Amino acid sequence: MSQTPKRGLGRGFDALISNDFDKSLLLTSDDRIEKIPVDQLQPSPYQPRRHFDDTALDELATSIKRHGVVQPLVVTPIKDGVYTLIAGERRWRASQLAGLKTVPAIIRSSKELEQLEIALIENVQRVDLSPLEQAVSIERLHEQFNLSYDEIAKRLGKANSTVNNTVRLLRLPEAARDALATNKISEGHARAILALKGDDERQAYLLKTIQEQGWSVRQAERFVSSVKAGVKDTTKARERVSTETPVTKILSKKLGTPVNIRRTAKGGKLEISFKTDAELDKILHLFD
Repeated sequence: MSQTPKRGLGRGFDALISNDFDKSLLLTSDDRIEKIPVDQLQPSPYQPRRHFDDTALDELATSIKRHGVVQPLVVTPIKDGVYTLIAGERRWRASQLAGLKTVPAIIRSSKELEQLEIALIENVQRVDLSPLEQAVSIERLHEQFNLSYDEIAKRLGKANSTVNNTVRLLRLPEAARDALATNKISEGHARAILALKGDDERQAYLLKTIQEQGWSVRQAERFVSSVKAGVKDTTKARERVSTETPVTKILSKKLGTPVNIRRTAKGGKLEISFKTDAELDKILHLFD
């Protein structure tokens, strides 16, 4: 099975998580594409997607009228002359809107589909896959093999939260996906950016600052906490990322030891450092 490339995850990234399989996964030089009447196809009863956007279907139907069905559907036989769709339900529905009588399809046996599913699971388990590549394979298992994320987690031997958090990386803005794919930011940075979903401006600002200022994951998380705490001004939110303020400097001078402030979504923590028990006793005595 061909591997998902490590590069090129920016522009055209959506092609990796399309509604249908990547041709490189399904097609081999020995595969035969057959024309199957649209009325001999039926959707899979296990298809997780129940709603198809009418506008998007109309647009796809228009494209099919002009260019035909570029990528073949994948089906499996259930009885004489009737097939269940495995991949390509959107194209099948749009083809009917376009007035097509037949659609190109590859016929797969249940055994072949099982082998493909196993290959995808093995692919996710590879240690050299980037977080985004893992997310792509997990999403394919979910969309194309009708597996819930909980089922996928069990098969992978991972916690449900791990699988769900990995898939969430696909919701990153394109620039952040590029940065993650090229190791300019870490997965922890990416999760901090995701926490600001719906705030495009601050997501872009946080990404830029992480790369230009070398912010740690903790600093990125403190910025997010400040924003969620209601600090609307980006500059002020940035200031709250710093663990040192004029107040902590005064306290540090009076106590004779480093003092830092850690902001959280609700308030924060004041941290007073000490090296020995004797130093701690001295600090406590000052408070007395």
